[in-house]
Amino acid sequence: MPDLLGSVMQTRTTLRIIEVTDKDPIEEGYVYLAPADYHLLVDRGHFSLSIEGPVNYARPSIDVLFESAADIFGGRLIAVVLSGSSADGAAGAEAVAARGGSVIVQEPASAEGPIMPSSALDRVPKARVLALSEIASRLAELTLNSQ
Repeated sequence: MPDLLGSVMQTRTTLRIIEVTDKDPIEEGYVYLAPADYHLLVDRGHFSLSIEGPVNYARPSIDVLFESAADIFGGRLIAVVLSGSSADGAAGAEAVAARGGSVIVQEPASAEGPIMPSSALDRVPKARVLALSEIASRLAELTLNSQ
């Protein structure tokens, strides 16, 4: 785990933080990070990496991740859209909702970059809007109720 984000995140969780390599299996108990300059896709049982062009000026793109995960997990998927300065994530959040998944969006007024959460709400107006401090407990609640 050579990147700063992964190192910082690792100090705040007992889950293992992993930067994905192509064909890594999807397993419980890990937090997976997309490597720089690769789209991260979810396939059946494993991840794939892509160097296709940027989506919404981003690679990795959250739209690519959400759309591929929605295809695999459908209604069992929970997508979370946080602060960001582009519309990346909006189309992916819409795909998650269309396949019966849950979408949580950070309250745009509280986001350092409100464009990403605002764009997601434009595409998924029924998304659950929460303050950043409320998202972790909502995720825990949703995952406990699904077991």
